[in-house]
Amino acid sequence: MSRTYFGTDGIRGTVGKAPITPDFMLKLGHAVGQVLRRGTQRPVVLIGKDTRISGYMLESSLEAGFASAGVDVLLSGPLPTPGVAYLTRALRLDLGVVISASHNGFADNGVKFFSSRGEKLPDEWEAEVEAELLQEPRWVESASLGKARRLDDAGGRYIEFCKSTVPHSLSLKGIKIVVDAAHGAAYHVAPDVFHELGANVVKIGCSPDGLNINAGVGATAPQALVKAVVENRADFGIALDGDADRLQLVDAQGRLYNGDELLYVMAADRMAQQRPVQGVVGTLMTNIAVEQALGRLGISLVRAKVGDRYVLEELTARGWQLGGESSGHLLALDRHTTGDGIVSALQILQAVRRSRGTLSALLEGVTLYPQTLINVRLPEGSDWKRNRALADAQARAERELGDQGRVLIRASGTEPVLRVMVEARDATQGRHAAERMAAAAAAG
Repeated sequence: MSRTYFGTDGIRGTVGKAPITPDFMLKLGHAVGQVLRRGTQRPVVLIGKDTRISGYMLESSLEAGFASAGVDVLLSGPLPTPGVAYLTRALRLDLGVVISASHNGFADNGVKFFSSRGEKLPDEWEAEVEAELLQEPRWVESASLGKARRLDDAGGRYIEFCKSTVPHSLSLKGIKIVVDAAHGAAYHVAPDVFHELGANVVKIGCSPDGLNINAGVGATAPQALVKAVVENRADFGIALDGDADRLQLVDAQGRLYNGDELLYVMAADRMAQQRPVQGVVGTLMTNIAVEQALGRLGISLVRAKVGDRYVLEELTARGWQLGGESSGHLLALDRHTTGDGIVSALQILQAVRRSRGTLSALLEGVTLYPQTLINVRLPEGSDWKRNRALADAQARAERELGDQGRVLIRASGTEPVLRVMVEARDATQGRHAAERMAAAAAAG
């Protein structure tokens, strides 16, 4: 389905450049309001945001657009994306709106939406909004304008929800945890969740100034967390991204665990608790070692396209509960309707506590295959699918690797590059295979 504004995760771009401008956000709020009013006479929406300085401007514009269409607005202020999803469902609202560019720098921003059930909306809804954007605005009369008010206890409500996703018996007493909120939306809630469960919490990345979101901290820059865990002699480190739907985790030895490994731990813990796992959804990038380890537990892995949206679609279609990406977007649909970094961290800590061991012990025998990823900028007008030399190089690599690795070639969805990835038990062999394919692709 062709869309002008919506991408794989809402609308995102550089602030001040279309469509991330105040005039467009006014029109967007009005258009979404018109779509909502087709099903509800007096809709109510919740707007949350991360800590970017541009959030104030975009929030005001969206609020005005909704009001002009006769839609009431609740404003939560900074709140993680999954927190907006939860409150939209818990408060029986008609729509949740998040102003965030997730793991991007402060100069970017965006908007994404959640349904009344706290779920991401389908392509058809986005197409309906884009069609409405082409229409002339239809302002409601003054007596019907929407009203806005602050939801002052949004953070507290979300903290209690996060704690409710683990049994009351779970205590984190005696554990020191470094919490890195990336100077983002979870800066004022994530430390409290772990503290209220008994942990001794050390905070980093919890001092936003509007410009420092994701800057050298958080899930996309985990070395800051590794350093802090070692320096503070902590038991764990938890890093979130700007809107707190992504997780990276570090143990006491300073070892960093990615989303593939954490997904395996979540699945294995459920199996250990006699809670059958029908299957798990990963992506095209999920490490083959995790797929093999899940197979030894009798759990099949299905690969979706890269993007948590596609993981969610596959989970929903199959009626499964667990899925995720290497980047740390993890989904546990028996706990939340969307990816949640804090909830995922609690699931991992719960598994470790129940095992009475360590995180590394839970992953014993799961050794990730080294991955070589090369981005190739393609010659103008070239069609990589018709590149005979590339096809030959790929066939050769697959023969050489056999069942000791795999090859993935895919076009980027955001820039004119081809991503060549080789995963192999032998890192040198994998690197050489990737370099041969990249050279063939570059030659056109």
